[in-house]
Amino acid sequence: MGASQSTESNLTASIQRHLSKIVVAPSFAASLFFVYGFILWTGYMAFSKSRMLPVWDWAGLRQYERLWQMERWHVAIENLLVFGGLFIVTCLIIGCLLAVLLDQRIRAEGVLRTIFLYPMALSFIVTGTVWKWLLNPGLGLESMMHDLGWTSFKFDWLVNSDMAIYTVVIAAVWQASGFVMAMFLAALRGVDQDIIRAAYMDGASLPRIYFGIIIPSIRPVFLSAIVVLAHLAVKSFDLVIALTGGGPGYASDLPATFMYTMAFQRNQLGIGAASAMMMLATVMAIIVPYLYSELRGGKKNG
Repeated sequence: MGASQSTESNLTASIQRHLSKIVVAPSFAASLFFVYGFILWTGYMAFSKSRMLPVWDWAGLRQYERLWQMERWHVAIENLLVFGGLFIVTCLIIGCLLAVLLDQRIRAEGVLRTIFLYPMALSFIVTGTVWKWLLNPGLGLESMMHDLGWTSFKFDWLVNSDMAIYTVVIAAVWQASGFVMAMFLAALRGVDQDIIRAAYMDGASLPRIYFGIIIPSIRPVFLSAIVVLAHLAVKSFDLVIALTGGGPGYASDLPATFMYTMAFQRNQLGIGAASAMMMLATVMAIIVPYLYSELRGGKKNG
């Protein structure tokens, strides 16, 4: 009887000790299968002869060769460079300026902060749809200006193959700038106030304090913001689909929309998988060095 109670007690204690692991185990296993399992599956498809349906015959680098021979893929890569560069730089500038503005403890700071952050609460589909209405030459800004009497006003970027990608930049910046602002504002509020007071006492002007002391001290936040924005740029899909559909033609295609088109509309599963692996490699090239530097910095501080 005593031995049985002791066994039950040990079992209960063991379960309580490992309860958190037991609770997390099913979701962890599901993540391994549905995330990493399908990444491995996609990686194999990129080396197979798959077209409309998965085929397990090995094709080596043939799909990657076909991918880099396609003009549409080169257009998607060029658009990613344009979109990513403008998106990251503009969000950093606007986010930093808004954070500096709110850091002055102005009136209605809470209201303004909510207004600036609100776009991030919307899905990219909603953002793309709203900006599509605003920039539509027959319905939005151009139509409104014509109704007000400025009949010569023209803003047809949405249907202009040379300018369509810039409409995606406008919508993406509008949505993400508030998030960058929040990151910078939190960093600014964490700066040692004694240093700022000392600079004031030495006669330094406010711009000099910000550009000479405060902003250089929050450089890690710039790196974090760049990593987050670059990740958003590489995987941008729903915003493009809702705003331009990748058009006119494929003028505003990005790698994610290219991958979707090849895999699910053009019956080129192998090329779609190859483009997906190229996107994964790009994201890993951004995130892995960042994580390495963060972990290395944490070990040094420890």
